[in-house]
Amino acid sequence: MSSSLSVSNGDKMDELAIDVEGITKSFNGRVVVDGLAMQVRRGEIYGFLGPNGSGKTTFLRILCGLLKPDSGSGTCLGRNAITESGAIKRRVGYMTQRFSLYEDLSIAENLRFVADIYEIPNAADAVNSMLESLGLQRRGNQLAGELSGGWKQRLALAACLIHKPELLLLDEPTAGVDPKARRDFWEEIHLLAAEGLTVLVTTHYMDEAERCHRLAYIAYGKLLAKGTLGDVLASARLTTWEVSGPELVRLSPQLQALTGVEQVTAFGNKLHVSGRDAEAIERAITPFRREPYTWQKIEPGLEDAFIGLMQTARDNFE
Repeated sequence: MSSSLSVSNGDKMDELAIDVEGITKSFNGRVVVDGLAMQVRRGEIYGFLGPNGSGKTTFLRILCGLLKPDSGSGTCLGRNAITESGAIKRRVGYMTQRFSLYEDLSIAENLRFVADIYEIPNAADAVNSMLESLGLQRRGNQLAGELSGGWKQRLALAACLIHKPELLLLDEPTAGVDPKARRDFWEEIHLLAAEGLTVLVTTHYMDEAERCHRLAYIAYGKLLAKGTLGDVLASARLTTWEVSGPELVRLSPQLQALTGVEQVTAFGNKLHVSGRDAEAIERAITPFRREPYTWQKIEPGLEDAFIGLMQTARDNFE
């Protein structure tokens, strides 16, 4: 995909597209989003991480005006995020986990439908421009229901962009698509951000999270960490050792049972052994630091931090 989209960017890059605090939402007495604060700069790709059920989708729906929070305040695209949701909606593109497509309509017909909803002038020209921008022009007459996951993803992105939004909300946009489609998608997102589009994206893929400019991690509705990749890794406060050798599948439960060891995770033919107390974990693994095993202390990765942060969170079902 190659971008030739014109994205509105009248504001400076260091200004905030999203600046909210205290956002809270409950369903049936259970708090799903708990006092969440977020600041996202214009032109930034902001990764939103957290386990299933952590409140990510609910928060996105609040931002784009589909849900009203129980409490909270702030702005989105310079508008009051709580009271001016109608004005915000027209300036936001929202791509859901399940692509919102009419499968019995063609690619061009899907885009024309969205263009008409937004009352875009010269809708036919806008559709043709979008087809060309995202490499869909030769497939314009193909039914959406006949497309592969990657092409459906591309069409869903086109539908979100046709009204030239200033903010793009992406809810696990690459789930179920192949690695090449994922890579192409992220290349397009970086091109759009370079042109001034602000992107808030939820993902479970650690390699995708590392492509973001900054990150926020929530679990069970609460914000646990935010900042650059380095900031998030540091906030987990993990000490991680890597071990290789034979019969790791038998070694793993032995290590997991040790005081000071909080997680043992297989990475290929190695294990990552982590904990927040550096001295305790080193004492715990000392008896195992002998042949036939090879140990070395390493910097924890984002997946190590992800799991470690999740273990510190309290389940909001409790």
